[in-house]
Amino acid sequence: MARFKLTLEYDGARYAGWQFQRNERSIQGELLEAAFKIFETQDVEIYGAGRTDAGVHARGQVAHLEAPVERMAPDQLLIRFNELLPHDINILRIEKAPPRFHARHDARSRSYVYQISKRRDAFAKKYVWWVRDRLDVKAMSAAAARLEGFHDFASFGDVEKEGQSTMVEMTRVEVREDADRIYIHLTGSHFLWKMVRRIVGVLVEVGRGRMSGQTVEDFLENPSREPARLTAPPSGLFLEQISY
Repeated sequence: MARFKLTLEYDGARYAGWQFQRNERSIQGELLEAAFKIFETQDVEIYGAGRTDAGVHARGQVAHLEAPVERMAPDQLLIRFNELLPHDINILRIEKAPPRFHARHDARSRSYVYQISKRRDAFAKKYVWWVRDRLDVKAMSAAAARLEGFHDFASFGDVEKEGQSTMVEMTRVEVREDADRIYIHLTGSHFLWKMVRRIVGVLVEVGRGRMSGQTVEDFLENPSREPARLTAPPSGLFLEQISY
């Protein structure tokens, strides 16, 4: 068996997320179908560094591939995969990886960016959240800074299995404005399910003047279901980078 590291980008609009689902199209499912054809066997494993939700995009997702192949150059494998994958999934790089490399377990941090549009956009509907209200970007930035550090993010995410820790190290939560766009950059050790979209939803409420920065900080001290009600849509979310 050989192991490879894959770096890929995809438009998640047509897919039910990264995770393989028997009756839905998924990114992992499309990669597996291509791999079955390339290696002419189903004895193949593909694991991603992060499981993006339905409608979420990626510019720098990482996965590892394990397949029963002795000799196949990464460049040749890259060509074969991209010939078979749909137009909205593209592998950027394939590299040989150590036998024990694991895309998820070996990752040190994940980075996401969320795109908010300040106007109705004829071309970017699948890739932004159009917020009609005027947002106070300075207030959003100040509230975002309160989320940096090692905190309990139970208010912002759902646990996927019993006993899962909700403690996360956030090294960057930054709000940046550029012309008709507001970008929210987030980097953390890992992310709970729906955590990024709930942080974005809460920061938008701050920008609208409906929530204070202190309330955002209070969510870290006292678990609340309020952020779940404010979950931002998936369309504006991109997985940017996985660091090892």
